[in-house]
Amino acid sequence: MRRSPEERERVKRQAEEASYELGKELPESVLRLRRLLRRAIKYAVASNTRVMVVLSGSDPVKVGVATASALITYEQVMRSLKLRPQLRVLYAFNQDYEDSQLRKELVKRSVKERGNLLKLTIIKSEDSRRYLGTTFQGLVLDLVNDLRPNRVGILVGVVEGGGIIIFQAPSWSSWDQQLTDFRKNLLVPGHDQPRYVFIGWFKRKLLEHQENIFVVDLDNDSIVSGQPTKLPAAAERKVTPPEEAEFPRELYSLALTQDQVNAIKQAEWLIEPPKRGRRKLLVITADRGRGKSCAAGIAMAGLAKVLSRERPFRAVVTSPDLENTQSLMQLAESAFKAEGLDVEPIVDRGLIAGFRGKGIRIKYVSPDDVPEVDADLVIIDEASGLPVPLLHKIWRSHSRVLVASTIHGYEGAGRGFSVRFLGEVRQDPDTDLREFEMSEPIRYSANDPVERWLFDVLLLDAEPADLDDADLRDIREGRLQYLALEPEELFSKREDLLRQAFGIYVQAHYRNEPDDLALIADAPHYSIRAMATSSGKVVSAVLLAEEGGLDEELSNTLLNQDKTKGNIIPDRVIKHLRVPPFGRLRGWRIVRIATHPKVQDKGIGSALLRGIYEEAVKRGYDWVGSGFGVNEKLVRFWARNGFQLIHISPDRNPVSGEFTVLVLKPISEQASRLTAAANREFKYKLLNSLQDTYRGMEPDIAVAMLNATAPLRDDVPPMNKLRLQRLWAYLYGTMTYETSNDVIRDVVMTYWERAPLDRGLLSREEELAITVKVMQGRPWPEASRELGVGFEDALSLVKTAIRKLAAKYYGIGEGSLQALGFDDF
Repeated sequence: MRRSPEERERVKRQAEEASYELGKELPESVLRLRRLLRRAIKYAVASNTRVMVVLSGSDPVKVGVATASALITYEQVMRSLKLRPQLRVLYAFNQDYEDSQLRKELVKRSVKERGNLLKLTIIKSEDSRRYLGTTFQGLVLDLVNDLRPNRVGILVGVVEGGGIIIFQAPSWSSWDQQLTDFRKNLLVPGHDQPRYVFIGWFKRKLLEHQENIFVVDLDNDSIVSGQPTKLPAAAERKVTPPEEAEFPRELYSLALTQDQVNAIKQAEWLIEPPKRGRRKLLVITADRGRGKSCAAGIAMAGLAKVLSRERPFRAVVTSPDLENTQSLMQLAESAFKAEGLDVEPIVDRGLIAGFRGKGIRIKYVSPDDVPEVDADLVIIDEASGLPVPLLHKIWRSHSRVLVASTIHGYEGAGRGFSVRFLGEVRQDPDTDLREFEMSEPIRYSANDPVERWLFDVLLLDAEPADLDDADLRDIREGRLQYLALEPEELFSKREDLLRQAFGIYVQAHYRNEPDDLALIADAPHYSIRAMATSSGKVVSAVLLAEEGGLDEELSNTLLNQDKTKGNIIPDRVIKHLRVPPFGRLRGWRIVRIATHPKVQDKGIGSALLRGIYEEAVKRGYDWVGSGFGVNEKLVRFWARNGFQLIHISPDRNPVSGEFTVLVLKPISEQASRLTAAANREFKYKLLNSLQDTYRGMEPDIAVAMLNATAPLRDDVPPMNKLRLQRLWAYLYGTMTYETSNDVIRDVVMTYWERAPLDRGLLSREEELAITVKVMQGRPWPEASRELGVGFEDALSLVKTAIRKLAAKYYGIGEGSLQALGFDDF
């Protein structure tokens, strides 16, 4: 919301008046904080760790004055240590609130007047992502009007060792009951009040971490918690370039840690091309802040220089979004300069989107497009933020791939990457895999207390429970308990269960972000259910969203207008099936379901779904449903558990590269009738769109969905004599596929309309062949590649399948038809 010139001027005048408070006697809590900070900052500098301060109060002037005072104290200590000529401080404020503007202006004015070394960089909080990979000595983050965990996770990470982090917060006593912007955004029709859980958790974690983390209650003029703590001195950082290297020595001089040197050295392995028919995959993993993306950027520049000597070098960089790649791109730019290469960056909306130079072309490509792009090298930055099926596609589409992935971090570090993706890569006989894990932090020491707090409060290191023999025996014998987990209890009394459940989500293919944790805590329509062993260890967890119960007016509005918050299934049903009354029905949408990675495929997820359905029946709900990026395995899973396909998106998700489908398992009679009709319509739509909208859909997915939907017919439509003759001539005579494809399509259409009634008649390979060639109409070379067979084998698969169908439906065999006469017309 843009402020008028008059409002901005009024705020500046208030700040000018308030800045004089710094010259007066400060509150006792601020004076005491300054004394504590002087010791804590010296300890932090010596140990290369950080100090954090929470300044809580209802008066924006007091909070602003205390912030300025803390920054000036920081400068005084650093000046006395004579370590830096300048102290860069990032200040993130909320431009939509006048009190936030006032705090910002007050600090800005006070620092300008009294801070000789301090240099403020002032940003809007919503621009936090742009500062990933940057380094500052200080941070001020205004949390008074809003607390978004993602922003906390991003911005805390930009401060280096010896630096200071300041959170501005509302009144300490009432903060957890505040209706923040984040909480307002969680409200959906039918749920007009959020839960008040997450900030209470946030406060408790601040109090639990005392080492150089201070909480000040300005309203009560007191220090709530925190103590200066002398931590072990920082070890001297030694960086030694390799004695023998393929990359220029200048590149290794850009590394800040020995870990980075070693990671860059690993990338030299990619210079030699893989043997014919094989792939090379280098995986660099680390916790956040270890410089893996920077190492990947330096390595990319080194590979570009070496590989472009013989022929033009083409590389692709991909990530969940372009902003995620900026650390990599910026270090690549520095590396090109260090190598003396004339390479210029390609800039898109202020971000580096690639490079161009003589014989070198590097560009950022959206993840779902990468499998179709030709490249000598693919670099995947933050691979843990991409769905596992898409990672598989990229891996199988390119022969040289360099991956940088976070193990724990705000970016949404799904351990599905390391557990599921790398698990399959390790077993692939045609892939040469190298893995390198970095552990040394770049900006601060490994014992940094602020990082420990951050990992704790945002569950960045959440892991599933360790299962013992008794737990495994419970699973084998089906002794599992169904748990209804309420957020209020999870975040206050059952942190063990919370960590286990969230750890399972992290190890699944979902992209988990800190905001998701706050959503689980405070979204009024969300709840968690789980399956646990008799010892109480969570082995499967599901996140549920209550949807529906919409009034008639809103339901009718959704028919032709924008979607409403939440209510994904009612919205799609109303829009695409044209049934506004469905909005009145209530149900549970399964947002996420995941099982402990060590005990998957043992029926635990199915048991959890049965428990959810039974509880939904008792609650009087009308349906249980879900939406997910479709793949063959998931189609089978949901169909096996009685969920029916009712909708598919017309476009692929731009990040995952998957089509999204919705499934329903009805409870009430009304929901049952609609689900049956929607399932039939789904099949009709898919069959008649495979040559157009879904022409590029993977045939195994199309086959799985066609087999999972109800038959559209149980008869066989008649075919006139001439068409039967043409069909015979293709199968046993001299006609080609191209002369008879219209008749062939009618036969295949009958098979799929009847599916799964004729299951077992065709092999899986034959079903895939008639789908990719006949239903999708792809050229033979493309169909052959998709099927993974030679050209002649693809021809044979299709013809063999059609012979089987023609024999069953029309009794056609090699000698079964006579030529036509005039009387046959």
